[in-house]
Amino acid sequence: MDETRPDQECGGEYAGGGPQQLVDMGSATIKTERGTIHTLTIVGQIEGHQLLPPNAKTTKYEHVMPLLAALEESDEVDGLLVLLNTVGGDIEAGLGIAELIASMTKPTVSLVLGGGHSIGVPLAVSAKRSFIAPSAAMTIHPVRLNGLVIGVPQTFNYFERIQERITQFVTRNSKVDKETFTRLMLQTGELAADVGSVIYGEEAVSIGLIDEIGGLSSALACLHACMDQAKAEREAREADEAREDLP
Repeated sequence: MDETRPDQECGGEYAGGGPQQLVDMGSATIKTERGTIHTLTIVGQIEGHQLLPPNAKTTKYEHVMPLLAALEESDEVDGLLVLLNTVGGDIEAGLGIAELIASMTKPTVSLVLGGGHSIGVPLAVSAKRSFIAPSAAMTIHPVRLNGLVIGVPQTFNYFERIQERITQFVTRNSKVDKETFTRLMLQTGELAADVGSVIYGEEAVSIGLIDEIGGLSSALACLHACMDQAKAEREAREADEAREDLP
């Protein structure tokens, strides 16, 4: 078997990546008669500006961000499926990826498998439709910072502003209300030596954080339906433009 190539810049061919695409990016493109779906996996920790140890499973934001931009512009890709099993990670990097997914015009569906913890919560709700496996868990807790912290009022104000950004994003892209999300985030007595909550599939749906309970087949069926609708709207728009061009 040939050795795999080193990581490539995100912008190549999507429908022919095959096994190499899985090795380099942890993603795959599925092309069928119904359309082309790009599957993006977000696993382990979201790696930000600081490199994590080589034995840690990470998702690198400098790979994912240009990939998402390329997918949005690609004429070959009709929809995006995001598979999540993350323990969180860098706040700025995770929120940046979530903002990109939320601003895409193409159909997007997310599926939480295993866990969508911490900054994984905004990533889960960033898609136009979100699913969670019944056994999957989501951990909601306040912003934490590792390393040296300067104990001045400005530092605590900075924490509050970051937390408000995350809260606004989650409530804007899901059906959960701010009071419920804040209560879960600040709850005591549930996590050992920490503040926050762990919620599972059915509870995540009942509070409006995630849209539906489901697995891979449900997520794909939803994405195909969204792709069909987008295709019908595009064809109708093109037909209207063609009629307007007639003399």
